[in-house]
Amino acid sequence: MQLEVPDFGAARVLVVGDVMLDRYWHGPTGRISPEAPVPVLRVDEEDLRPGGAANVAMNLGTLGAQVRIIGLIGDDDHGRLLESRLRAAGVQPLLQRVDTHPTICKLRVISQRQQLMRLDFERPFTPAETAGLADRFAEALREADVVVVSDYAKGTLCGVEGLIREARRVGVPILVDPKGTEWGRYAGATLLTPNLTEFQQYQAQHGNGDWDSHDLEQLAGQVIERLSLAGMLITRGEEGMSLLYRDQPPFHLPAHAREVFDVTGAGDTVIALLAAALAAGSDFRHATSLANLAASLVVAKVGTASVAVPELEAAAGVMHGNREVLDPKTLQAVLEPLRKRGERVVMTNGCFDLLHAGHVHYLEQARRLGDRLVVAVNDDESVQRLKGEGRPVMPLAQRMSVLAALNAVDWVISFSEDTPAALIGEVLPDVLVKGGDYSPEQIAGYDAVTAAGGEVRVLDFVEGESTSAIIDRIQGPRE
Repeated sequence: MQLEVPDFGAARVLVVGDVMLDRYWHGPTGRISPEAPVPVLRVDEEDLRPGGAANVAMNLGTLGAQVRIIGLIGDDDHGRLLESRLRAAGVQPLLQRVDTHPTICKLRVISQRQQLMRLDFERPFTPAETAGLADRFAEALREADVVVVSDYAKGTLCGVEGLIREARRVGVPILVDPKGTEWGRYAGATLLTPNLTEFQQYQAQHGNGDWDSHDLEQLAGQVIERLSLAGMLITRGEEGMSLLYRDQPPFHLPAHAREVFDVTGAGDTVIALLAAALAAGSDFRHATSLANLAASLVVAKVGTASVAVPELEAAAGVMHGNREVLDPKTLQAVLEPLRKRGERVVMTNGCFDLLHAGHVHYLEQARRLGDRLVVAVNDDESVQRLKGEGRPVMPLAQRMSVLAALNAVDWVISFSEDTPAALIGEVLPDVLVKGGDYSPEQIAGYDAVTAAGGEVRVLDFVEGESTSAIIDRIQGPRE
């Protein structure tokens, strides 16, 4: 199935659930405390992000969907900061203040991209403090295509049964990310999205503790019938995810993630993509495929994070063998999260007309200098200006397609100028590579890359290998 990314601009999604503020302290740990056998972390940076149901809303806002969120916050600085961050992301907060409770806050202590500790600041909300949410929900429901219920068991959703009934009454699909093992309260929802551990805990609570993956479809079907659901989407970590939908064949998808740094908020991303895609007109299978792809991107980031449309489009293209990037903006969006987690981006350029063994050897050398390789390719007009009449032999689309098929190459982008200096100045790779007998200072883009802290390297070409030599051999000796 070709995985198309829909236009999320018209998708209207209402999120309701436990909102919170996620705080992150980052820094190095270089010694053990003399007071106790614990590491000492020197806090160099603090990061503040909306979490819980608010992270679902942030994911939706990043996609460009129309998002409103209902939840409870305290009348405090953390609550005001949370509202501010949501608005900045294009999310409309419909948050109800409770002056007797603090805004829920989770503080994570991180060193070298590893979480050392989490501290929770919270007090569960009581049914009396949720009074008014049902009316707010009913009003907001009039302008929603899909509802997401994000339950973190903090008390906001103590009346979730009424919310589900109201959504069903007006015919709006309602997706639930459940918590705990008392799923009866979610009866009548359209879809539940538990992870495999949550599903196992639910089964154990209901007398089915001894089962394996072969029983998944049967047991999920029983839950669907018992709770009058339309279906379930079970995320299975490194094994992917499974969509079990009433009267439809099971849909199992493998995981795409190559590296996993942090699973924090991955479930939020899954249900956000699912909701946005459904609201944009996708069917459940297509929406699940997009959610699965987004999950593979977000687990490669640290902390609660979102996935942007250009990232999703580029990843969908790579998955289907298309690594050709159409514009620098898309390329930047793809590279940004990779750089944030410390990956080195290498970039090179050339005509690459009639790809040969020398090119392949050179590109493999370049790739070994970092984690990702971007190849910039001269378009047809610039090749003709540089090489003369009769060149290129292969048009741009074919040259890019062949390059993109190489294992060493991550993305290919074209440029129309005689040199790629402007493009290199936008991308600013960590390592800029060129083949030949240049000095680094002669290479287009040298000033921009070195000014940004990058390096410029010169690699040797394979002796006697060139497109011109191949053309001469094909044409044979001239009389």
